[in-house]
Amino acid sequence: MTDQVRSTRLPNGITILSEHMPGLRSVTTGIWVRRGSRHEASELNGVCHFIEHAVFKGTKRRTARDIAIESDRLGGNLDAFTTHEMTGFAVKVADRSLPEAFDLLADMLANPRFDQIDLDREQKVILEEMKMVEDTPDELLGELFNAAYFPDQPLGRPIEGTRETVSSFDQQIIAGFHAREFSPSNLVVAAAGNVEHELLVGMVERAFANSSAGLAGDPTPVPETNGQTTQAPVTATPILIEQKKELEQAHLVIAAPWPDARSNDRYAASLLASVVGGGTSSRLWQTIREERGLAYSVGAGGNTFSDVGVFTIYAGTSPEHVDEVFDLSVEELRRIVGETVPEEELQLAKDQAISSILLGLESSSVRAGALARQEIIHGRYLSPAEIVQQLEAVTPEDLQRLAQEFFTSDSLSVGALGNLNGFRVDRSRLRI
Repeated sequence: MTDQVRSTRLPNGITILSEHMPGLRSVTTGIWVRRGSRHEASELNGVCHFIEHAVFKGTKRRTARDIAIESDRLGGNLDAFTTHEMTGFAVKVADRSLPEAFDLLADMLANPRFDQIDLDREQKVILEEMKMVEDTPDELLGELFNAAYFPDQPLGRPIEGTRETVSSFDQQIIAGFHAREFSPSNLVVAAAGNVEHELLVGMVERAFANSSAGLAGDPTPVPETNGQTTQAPVTATPILIEQKKELEQAHLVIAAPWPDARSNDRYAASLLASVVGGGTSSRLWQTIREERGLAYSVGAGGNTFSDVGVFTIYAGTSPEHVDEVFDLSVEELRRIVGETVPEEELQLAKDQAISSILLGLESSSVRAGALARQEIIHGRYLSPAEIVQQLEAVTPEDLQRLAQEFFTSDSLSVGALGNLNGFRVDRSRLRI
């Protein structure tokens, strides 16, 4: 820890992290939960996301309207999200409003009312959210492909759940899961900005004074289903073709295994993804969009979890161009497997990544979120200087080694959705 970043773990298991940012008059504070959709049993798929919604419907001290009015009065932006591995709630406010802001967040997380009438209304809201995904082709393809890539596993299930599971949630199910999994030992409180660590610790102690330790905390959690530890996910290599002629475009995904979020190769992997498709200077963008005008949206990136990673290329294109876009994408993978990335191209990717890190240092929201995520995934603080040093150490040979390891014919998968114009894929077209 640096002088600016401090950490405390309370007897009930709550981890408290803060980073003092001199010169700011704002603070971002939040409560992150070490639980997401991958920690749900199949019949509870979507329960973390449901709780994320439900805590806004009122507490033992506040109505839903009280929460909305108080959030607006604070002048901040109260945000909540659910991922596969965590659920988060954060707000950015003026420093003088920190006590009120944290009291609001803590009340929502520790004392939700979970009134059945409110839960019934929220079921309808989430079902409408699902319809929005179904009407958004790139998101729909992502969910269909994940289900095929992680068959019969939590990572393959939609974060928001299914109509069947969400429709089954009642007060007993929601309150029971919340009591078990949103217990203090699964909570990480983080704040960045004009914040004093001792004052933050005092706020947390008062807010959760009546909360017992609950489940044993784990700074580097493993997936669980019904309390049983599972093995790392086993991925498939699907070729998923879904014809949907009413769509104007064909949507395409090419995927490969990837280093996980804790791997020593994660820095080289992020730069490799950047070279392939991470920005407007990337190979895919230049080849497919700029040189040929075949797509408006095209790119690539790695999605990393605590124990597995997935690299994906995505493009949306006209039906008559889908075969060409597919072949050009595979050709870029062949090229990066067979040829060492030039030093100047790697340096461009490094400059882009490091600039993003340095710009993020000016944001209390970015820094508070980074504190919490690092604690949940790595169990420790990773300073910007450490991350920059790791990025700078990556060599062109590192990138080629990863490309040769992961971009192989046997490991590649394909997903396509939309007006596909007869598009078909066999393994011979994926040969690298």
